[in-house]
Amino acid sequence: MFAPKVRKHAPHQFVLDAIEHLSPATRPMFGCLAVYLQEKIVFILRDRPRAPQDNGLWIATTIEHHASLRRDFPNLRSIGVLGKDVTGWQILPADAPDFEEAALRACAMVEARDPRIGKIPKARRKPKSRR
Repeated sequence: MFAPKVRKHAPHQFVLDAIEHLSPATRPMFGCLAVYLQEKIVFILRDRPRAPQDNGLWIATTIEHHASLRRDFPNLRSIGVLGKDVTGWQILPADAPDFEEAALRACAMVEARDPRIGKIPKARRKPKSRR
């Protein structure tokens, strides 16, 4: 018989607690925890030993919103583990002195339906069948 899989605590649980009333769904993604509201992905929560500088709250956004979000979050930056190319993802790093305060402000923006945060993921491609 198999033992039930023990679920680890979510990294940065306070983020999920802050938006709990919005009924977020979570899914494992790249060893992190993706946070969805309906069909939109809004955050990824990361706390891993490899590349700890990229631990924190990853915010799903688009490149066009980077500048305005940086005005709201001075510590917001691109994510190193995603490579040198600029992506839609930005991070509030866990080692920033205002991390919890900034993360809670991001939660409030999600609650207010700020259009700069969240995106609908592209549909997954079905694998080609082998013949």
